Amino acid sequence: AYSVSPQMQSAAFAATRLPHSYSLVDIPSIDEFCASDLWADEDFGGCSVTIPHKRAIMAHLDELSEAAEKIGAVNTVIARQVEEDEETEGGKTRRVMYGDNTDWRGFYTALRRRLGAGDHSADKARAVLIVGAGGAARAAAYAVSELGDGYEQIYFNPRTPAKASELAETFGGRVVTDLEGGLKSILDDMDAEVRVVISGLPAAADFVLPQWLIKDAEDEGNECGALSPPSNKPIVYDVSYIPYWTKLLSQAEEAGLDVVRGSEILWEQGVGQFELWTGRMAPYKVMREMVMRRTLPKYQAGQT
Repeated sequence: AYSVSPQMQSAAFAATRLPHSYSLVDIPSIDEFCASDLWADEDFGGCSVTIPHKRAIMAHLDELSEAAEKIGAVNTVIARQVEEDEETEGGKTRRVMYGDNTDWRGFYTALRRRLGAGDHSADKARAVLIVGAGGAARAAAYAVSELGDGYEQIYFNPRTPAKASELAETFGGRVVTDLEGGLKSILDDMDAEVRVVISGLPAAADFVLPQWLIKDAEDEGNECGALSPPSNKPIVYDVSYIPYWTKLLSQAEEAGLDVVRGSEILWEQGVGQFELWTGRMAPYKVMREMVMRRTLPKYQAGQT
């Protein structure tokens, strides 16, 4: 499977002159990987975990972070040496496999960067619409809950609505079964407007937003019934970083919305991984540039 992480993390290790290597290991099952010589090697310091192994890896770990437990997925494994009980082991150390999740940090940092302290509507509550119900959606829901700024979460999963209900049970919020009357009704009931849309769906789903949600308040031809179009256009996140233009991002860009690509979430979560593995500050600019060079076709060195 294609991944930008080897280039990103290798560039970070080189920039910080750390004697580590990062390579891609493609395996059919997580059980096979955790029984391998690599997993048992003393020099194995940890790994990234990608779909479809993020849940299965949890059974092989000794400890989990609070985020990993609540999200129900691990994307980062850290091999730690901890001291045994001195009374029984004479101060010896043992290796502990620790599981964490930095996917949520990718969402959180990108959200905080754009929302800042100025996202306050005098008239309406603020809602975040999360589309999908897989690992990305769960990480996004956790990130929104960590914002601590009173954002109401609304979940929509077009294929299996029941899974959206699981998100609401875990992270709080409400579920809609359609983005027309259903979403309008809930927003009206909450006296809220959608400030952020996060799609955790694969690019192949070809998901797009209803037109009423992205129109300007002054647009003519209002088709949204009792509700007026949002006074603040929502920020749109798409976790897919390939292709560069998904249908959702193309629609959002054309409507003049602020968009966040999966590439930004990718380097933010990668920064979190680097810092967990090394215990030092990540070379942010190096990692960001490497991801952009690998995912954004129009990117030029030095562009901000």
